[in-house]
Amino acid sequence: MTSLPPFATFPEAPWRDHIVPEEWEACLSNWVALAEAHLSLPENQFASSSVKDESLSSFLVSFMRETASNGIVILGTSQPAKLLFRQCFLLVARLLRTPSSPLSLLQWEFLSDFCRLYSKKRASTLINWVSQKLQVTNSLNSLKKSLILTLDSGMKGDLKTLESRLKRLNHLIHASPEIAAFFLAGSDFLDGLTNCYKIMNPPLRKVIITTAYLCLIGLTEGESPNFSMLTDQLYSLKAAADAHKAGPLNANDSMVAELVTVTPILKQVQHRLEESGSNTARWKSVITALEGFRKPGGNIRPKKLVKRKIDKGKGIMTEEDDDEVPGEMRMHRMSQISQIQDLFPALGSGFVSKLLDEYGNDTEQVIAHLLEDDLPSHLATADRTQELSPERTRRKSRDIAPRPTPPQVPIRHNVFDDDEFDKLAVDVSNIHFGKRNADKSADDILNDRSSAPNKAAILSALSAFDADDDERDDTYDVADAGFVVNDGNPEDADDQKRKDASEEALFRVYRSNPKAFDRDAATRRGQTRSNLKQQTGMTDEAIEGWALMLTRTPHQMRQLEMKYSAFSGDQPALAPSAWRATPAGSGAEDSEADGGANSVRGGPRGRGRGGRGRGGGRGRGGNVAGPSGDKDTENARKRKEANKGSRANHNRRDQRARKMARGGFPG
Repeated sequence: MTSLPPFATFPEAPWRDHIVPEEWEACLSNWVALAEAHLSLPENQFASSSVKDESLSSFLVSFMRETASNGIVILGTSQPAKLLFRQCFLLVARLLRTPSSPLSLLQWEFLSDFCRLYSKKRASTLINWVSQKLQVTNSLNSLKKSLILTLDSGMKGDLKTLESRLKRLNHLIHASPEIAAFFLAGSDFLDGLTNCYKIMNPPLRKVIITTAYLCLIGLTEGESPNFSMLTDQLYSLKAAADAHKAGPLNANDSMVAELVTVTPILKQVQHRLEESGSNTARWKSVITALEGFRKPGGNIRPKKLVKRKIDKGKGIMTEEDDDEVPGEMRMHRMSQISQIQDLFPALGSGFVSKLLDEYGNDTEQVIAHLLEDDLPSHLATADRTQELSPERTRRKSRDIAPRPTPPQVPIRHNVFDDDEFDKLAVDVSNIHFGKRNADKSADDILNDRSSAPNKAAILSALSAFDADDDERDDTYDVADAGFVVNDGNPEDADDQKRKDASEEALFRVYRSNPKAFDRDAATRRGQTRSNLKQQTGMTDEAIEGWALMLTRTPHQMRQLEMKYSAFSGDQPALAPSAWRATPAGSGAEDSEADGGANSVRGGPRGRGRGGRGRGGGRGRGGNVAGPSGDKDTENARKRKEANKGSRANHNRRDQRARKMARGGFPG
């Protein structure tokens, strides 16, 4: 038998860019011809020549690698490209089913690229069968050991390589439940994923979550699902989540919390366990426990908007009049329906047409009634998804006479409608362009008092003005006061209280010890930082970021000082402030709540008659500021004049009287 020509290796991207389209089509045709030749060989010749042909295996490895990484679009859209894609699958399937398959096709990299390129339905059976071979097991075993070492190394490992290898492996795990069970055998691989998730690397975290989900869900697939191993792994995840929750880190920042929140792992596992009839209390309890780690609000997904196809009612007009045939419309009606469906995409064109008929083709009224949900009973119970003209009779119209376009509605109105200009009834003598009197200067206009208001009108306007009518008090506006008043729902108020409590705790710690917000390992392990994380529920990065932003915005510090100052605004008592003489003669401040009507000069031990031994009822009382005509008040005023000192500077009144008697001049 004559040997077949060797295969040329599939070119890489830099080489493909230099190949012109004609040469590329020739390469595709040659590869197709060689693939057909190999596939047409009988089993004995295929095993003796094709299996041992290194150029064939080298071509398949390069073809799978380049096509999987860049997509099948690099092959083009020609017929030879589609045929080559199909024949490569047939060649790989035939080579892998032979007893002595090429070693390069039994490596995990080739199998992952193969599973990524072809669908799971086509590749799953073949991968499950070939995974039993010793060469494939050895390749996967070495990969598993390498991944476990890198995962346990944490920041010291090559994270970029780890991310790319896990991404490539996920396609193989997705296609084969046997390989998923192989990686979950033991707890080393899953523990490594859990430990490596602590590294703050979002792309790597996303890949780790995908790998864990595919491995766990793979245990429920296949002809014989491994539910016992699945239950053990779920208990392992629960133990890891409990340990993370008891530690100093945030409980929601673990792989288990993210896994049960962003993936449907628990729902799918529960559904498949119920389908299998394995109703044991063991897996029910662990699923219930894992549900407790779901993040609050994490499973709420945004509503997906479904864009409905709008039946625009287009078609060739029939012989009947278009106003009488259901479903026919003119351009202005189509424009109205489009405007309303832009705001309400769930409404059908037929229902919108009924609304326009009900409200006289007024789009604004239709929108207003839809927003207020105020429709007539026959429209409120109608089918809102009804489309217009589901079937049309398309015939050539005999009447092709042009028809006038109806006026567009609604018509905009303003305050100048129906005025003299609108009715063309204005006096032409009152119409002018520019200034009425262009030859007059500003002084001439000001000196002309013919049109000036008279004095009576000005006084009347001033009398109507209320000087006490001030503007609105904006003292406590949000922008001026520096704080926000929450006048929304009670839930919003509770949320604001929780935020204020966290902010107050951070602020008080920052005022007392700014070093507690340093970004080093010792501070993060300290007791102050641990208490802060428990009170606020924030991570180390969020706490340190809060302090960093506080130092960059001085006005925020002033707002926090005003908001969380120690003074609460309550002053239950006023301290005495009036001066009173003391027995020692030094003088002290005191106050009289009732005007001093019952006070005793000098106190119970003073010189008054109500001193010690005689009782306090006969002491001197009264006040110069008391009511006129009162006896005590008059006596107090006399004593005030009589007790002026004669020395020092206590005779200022008499000196002033003498000075004024001299006419204000000295001596």
